[in-house]
Amino acid sequence: MSVDVVLIGRNEGDRLVRSLSSVVPQARRVVYVDSGSTDDSVRNAEKVGALVVNLDMSLPFTAARARNAGFEMLMAQKDPPEYVQFLDGDCVMSDGWLQHAAKVMRDDPKLAIVTGLSAELHRDTTVFNQMSDFEWKRPAGPIEACSGNMMVRVSAFQQVGGFNPEVIAAEDDEFCTRLRKAGWSLVRIEHPMSQHDGGAVRFTQWWKRAERTGHGFAQVGHIHPEYFVRERQRGWVYGLILPAVAVIGALTWPILLLLVLAVYAASFWKTARGLKSEDVAANEAPRHAAFLTLSKVPNAIGMIRYHWRRFSHAQMRIIEYK
Repeated sequence: MSVDVVLIGRNEGDRLVRSLSSVVPQARRVVYVDSGSTDDSVRNAEKVGALVVNLDMSLPFTAARARNAGFEMLMAQKDPPEYVQFLDGDCVMSDGWLQHAAKVMRDDPKLAIVTGLSAELHRDTTVFNQMSDFEWKRPAGPIEACSGNMMVRVSAFQQVGGFNPEVIAAEDDEFCTRLRKAGWSLVRIEHPMSQHDGGAVRFTQWWKRAERTGHGFAQVGHIHPEYFVRERQRGWVYGLILPAVAVIGALTWPILLLLVLAVYAASFWKTARGLKSEDVAANEAPRHAAFLTLSKVPNAIGMIRYHWRRFSHAQMRIIEYK
């Protein structure tokens, strides 16, 4: 039972050092893929014995491209693994995760992906970290998709051709969708896998991340029309159509503006109530709901950006938010 790890990162600084410290004692082999860092990331990875891949920065870098490059490095070794654990460089891997997840994978040959429980390392630093922590909290059991922190069966990865390097956001959703369509199963198990150090401290970081999310909704939805349907609908309605109607109402018929504001208020109230039903603290739910309601605007901007790039045949470049 052989498991190797692919870590990806760009200017993660001390976060990468902590990530490497959590991975190296557990892994047989570690590959670190660097996307043009200007800090000491490469030197820190080499210092602990990781194999290092430096991406060619003349091409647009994406997480998908980085993961593929790390996988290719592992397959080029004399004794390639049966399973590969992918981990982002801003995450700390939990003790015992590799051994436990590999056993689950070995016991079910139909499994392509095993992922586990995750959390935000500094949850209460900002409301944005709290929201990220809530996103990580998903129930165990069969899943349709998961984040890029996952253990993957090598044969399944090879069958579907790995990650799509053109997908700049939600590349993990797109990868998981192709695996499911190929007949593989995916599961989240009730076992700690990782802690994420997102470092989201500014509103502008949150806004850019929401744009990137919208780009992912549109791009993956274009590749797999049945996926992200509701997310795209909400983005267009709450992020574009209703704001346009509000502007028209403000200029021509104020009652129309009030009606739009009432729709947003109803959406906020429904979201806050839903969050409370999912055990979000009563004092946190309204703030989360406010940002989730507002997020439809940058989501729509991201979707528009994707379609502009698609129609203009422009390169799909990553939207950086750190």
